[in-house]
Amino acid sequence: MARISGVDIPPNKRVAIGLTYIYGIGTTLAQRILSTAQVNIHTKVKDLTDEEVLRIRNVIQRDYKVEGDLRKEISVNVKRLMDIGSYRGLRHRRGLPLRGQRTHTNARTRKGPRKPLGSKR
Repeated sequence: MARISGVDIPPNKRVAIGLTYIYGIGTTLAQRILSTAQVNIHTKVKDLTDEEVLRIRNVIQRDYKVEGDLRKEISVNVKRLMDIGSYRGLRHRRGLPLRGQRTHTNARTRKGPRKPLGSKR
């Protein structure tokens, strides 16, 4: 089992799919990483040699922010927005949608389950 950036990559999947288990790496970025590391996209993770795993690991460490560093950077950015009191920061603080979606109906994912109004008699 290959371990890259502190994440265990599933052995029975193709490398391009397995890399997407790392936070911050999607399908397109995984393919770009593999082409830079000169590894075939269709190879299964269990068939990777130690040298190929090392090349992939080096490319990720050298060129990209993933996992903990990326999560930390995103949380610092959100905290900055909240501290300066921007519109987006206020929406973050209140747990409402940030990008102009309507909230009269919908937005249940962001707002949480409905709270009943009035009292029960």
